Amino acid sequence: MTEFERLKAQIMADEANQDYTRQGYEPLFVAPSQARIMIVGQAPGIAAQVSNKAWNDRSGDLLRQWLGIDESTFYDSGLLAHVPMDYYYPGKGKSGDLPPRKDFAAKWHPATLALMPQLQMTILVGQYAQKYYLSKDRQVNLTETVRHYCDYLPRYFPLVHPSPLNIRWQKKNPWFLAEVVPVLQEVVGQILR
Repeated sequence: MTEFERLKAQIMADEANQDYTRQGYEPLFVAPSQARIMIVGQAPGIAAQVSNKAWNDRSGDLLRQWLGIDESTFYDSGLLAHVPMDYYYPGKGKSGDLPPRKDFAAKWHPATLALMPQLQMTILVGQYAQKYYLSKDRQVNLTETVRHYCDYLPRYFPLVHPSPLNIRWQKKNPWFLAEVVPVLQEVVGQILR
């Protein structure tokens, strides 16, 4: 059994995750030992959870476009880790998916990170990842944190979530596609080469 498989079994055996395990769902995270970039999102969507494939939806399509990489690189290269704030779909709320469970990342991210000694950068997708990893170093809100992405390089790169629900945000903040995404693609390209 590999270290990854051992960690996955521990997560599945955890009492807090028993409902998912009983339903046949496995924790959805990918942490290759040779990973250079870790993508930390909110939590798997229902399509990703059911297919057992991270970012397997329209948000994932847009994220790959922002990163400037194809599906094969994203899923098969072993150079990218997919580590959400919660490894299970949290359920549906009134205005979208529920947030990730608050204690999940603190409990399981340290052991997950230990599997990836070659990480060079962590992409923080959305407010939950930014709050956890940047803590008090965040700006006053998500928009300003993303706008000041240079302050967090080379270790972190904060992004807005690529959800179709955020199209209004992107239209209101054209600097993101014009200024931030080209730098993101350049940095990702350099690390993956």
